[in-house]
Amino acid sequence: MVQENLSVCREADSRRARFLQVEFFRRNESYLNMTKRIQAKYKINRRLGENIWGRPKSPVNRRDYGPGQHGQRRRGKLSDFGIQLHAKQKLKGYYGNITEKQFRRIYKEASRLRGDTGENLVGLLERRLDAVVYRAKFVPTVFSARQFINHGHVKVNGRRVNIGSYRLKVGDVVEIREKSRDMGLVLEAVQSSERDVADYLDVDHNKMTAKLTSIPGLGDVPYPVKMEPNLVVEYYSR
Repeated sequence: MVQENLSVCREADSRRARFLQVEFFRRNESYLNMTKRIQAKYKINRRLGENIWGRPKSPVNRRDYGPGQHGQRRRGKLSDFGIQLHAKQKLKGYYGNITEKQFRRIYKEASRLRGDTGENLVGLLERRLDAVVYRAKFVPTVFSARQFINHGHVKVNGRRVNIGSYRLKVGDVVEIREKSRDMGLVLEAVQSSERDVADYLDVDHNKMTAKLTSIPGLGDVPYPVKMEPNLVVEYYSR
């Protein structure tokens, strides 16, 4: 009798455990399916074997091999598909927390525009608000640009915008809110000599404003590493 009761209890516990597991995955499905990098942001540098943001603190400067237990194995020769995937991951990774779904949607939009799809893709990515805030040297990293915008520190044409993917038009003026201009994050970025302001932005660090003067192409963007949007086009055109 006791054994039967124990068996019933174990079965009930097992059913409850299965239910809780299913419920956890159901409630957290969107989180588990995210491709955003929340932690270990510089790991992509070691995975790709390149310092894609050109930062001195990147671990790839000290350990130029892949992360993990087997990272020091000799890298094999990439196939054509591998080369295309590498180029896609590098370009997507450069812009921080862009999911694969978002990046594919931007590519599809670029492919519908007139002209070279690769150039259009770069132009769309560089017109994102988080990219412009980063390019204007208002923040030190692309990741902090997204957070800075989400916290309401940025205005576009006098109106507060808290969406990092907001797309700017030529002539739009980005401004840091007056109360946010003395933040340590901002002062550090403005004084940093790691990178220069992009030529297609008219930036005034005294007024903390940046105006988009033109839509940039690949040759206009100061990437620290070689980007190959043509290979990204080939990847999505398979």
